[in-house]
Amino acid sequence: MADMTAKIQAAECLENSFMPELGPVKQGKVRDIYFTDDKVLMVATDRVSAFDHTIPNLIPYKGMLLNKISEFAFKSTEDIIPNALVQSPDPNVVVQKKLKNLGVECIVRGYVWGSMAGAYEKGTREFCGLSLPEGLMRYQKLDEPLFTPTTKAEVGPDENMTLDEVAKLVGSMELAERVKDLSMKLYQRGCEVAAKANPPLMFIDTKYEFGTDEEGKLYLIDEANTPDSSRLCAVAEWEKKFPQIRAKVAELGAKNVSEVLAKCPELKVTEFSKQYVRDVLLEAGFKPGKAVPKLTEEQVVECTRRYVQVYESLTHQKFDFPTYSFPASQRLVNNLKAAGVIKGFCCMIFAGSDSDLGHMEKLATELAKFGIPSKKRVCSAHKQALKLDAAVELYNTSIEPLVIIGCAGGTDALSGTSSWSSVWPIVSCPPEGSKGEKNESCIWNPPGSSNSYIVRPSNAAKHVAQIFSYHSPAVVAALKANCDKKVAGLCESDGKLW
Repeated sequence: MADMTAKIQAAECLENSFMPELGPVKQGKVRDIYFTDDKVLMVATDRVSAFDHTIPNLIPYKGMLLNKISEFAFKSTEDIIPNALVQSPDPNVVVQKKLKNLGVECIVRGYVWGSMAGAYEKGTREFCGLSLPEGLMRYQKLDEPLFTPTTKAEVGPDENMTLDEVAKLVGSMELAERVKDLSMKLYQRGCEVAAKANPPLMFIDTKYEFGTDEEGKLYLIDEANTPDSSRLCAVAEWEKKFPQIRAKVAELGAKNVSEVLAKCPELKVTEFSKQYVRDVLLEAGFKPGKAVPKLTEEQVVECTRRYVQVYESLTHQKFDFPTYSFPASQRLVNNLKAAGVIKGFCCMIFAGSDSDLGHMEKLATELAKFGIPSKKRVCSAHKQALKLDAAVELYNTSIEPLVIIGCAGGTDALSGTSSWSSVWPIVSCPPEGSKGEKNESCIWNPPGSSNSYIVRPSNAAKHVAQIFSYHSPAVVAALKANCDKKVAGLCESDGKLW
């Protein structure tokens, strides 16, 4: 235990994965998602959330453990439904097929637990169009698992749905019934796998997401059977404590189990899920709208320990704590480069007006000759000062090296403003250069503005290539080839004359 604690405390956590080369990032509370032409790249960071809030702490190894558990679940359910997984080029990354998300959180519950237990204790008996009998209590096993789907809200809490509402959303009752059937089969497989865990675990509830391809074929997407999408607990603990809880309810004449747990907290069943974080926050007095308390070092270690225990119990494999001598973000970039997913550097082209789009294209074309990926943004330093500041701050968080080319015509406030606060080099290459004209406003920026000024787009691209050459042998080769081609042309011309 002491050895595990030391490894957890020494961990390099992954908080941010922003890689502009991949395009806009959809940043969730715990994952960063990038959409390419036909793939979805999902980075499971070490951030953790509860009650729709991101906790100030990072949980070491959380992202890679969730990915490992999910990959294990995908493999163990391939006979039930195909999944979207394509590859995992880094422990924190999964690449999946880009599919149309049905937009339903397919929740299956085998026990009266979580939000259902809370609502039941307050008198609710109908959930998602299903009626529960009187006399149930928290932690009790249901006679049959229940399918209790919810909406997949982008903002705010998810809302419960009936099967009819699911059918309306996905387009047919046939598809709704198929999704329900698959969810129940996946949950049953999860129960079987959990029962074979060492020590045996109880698969309390979980949620699945599904997507379809262009032909309408259904796939399991996102994640499966992880502690962030499911609840698990030790079978032995539940078998010991639930009879004691039932007896205590009768002995105290309590209205519900929550009253018993308030008086006898030692009877609370230990969960392997995000519920531990929720409980810690509640015990610290957290209420929605207030600042989220920071976890103690001991609580952070406990979070990781639970994730490790679930992984090792379910997979019967020991978790090898990684030993890296460099930041997790650098490892991530290196692995994605090795897998050919990214080049590992990018040039951002900032224009001050949409009238500069043609010049931006020239720059992008010249950069491509050296194998340098580029992305374009339009943002006026005069008309959108706050937006420009926000953009620079965003790109300052990039975990891969950047160069920013500013191509604003007229008075070049864009490059001067950007270079003041950017951590990356700024190159001014205004559109006047394409016309053979100079723009001396690029030179006379105020003190602290460190942009360089290059007139020709081809020269600006070569300058960017020289900056990135340290990071890429391919760029070095392209630079040499560019010079060799020019020299060969001169020699050929000279040969014709002499």
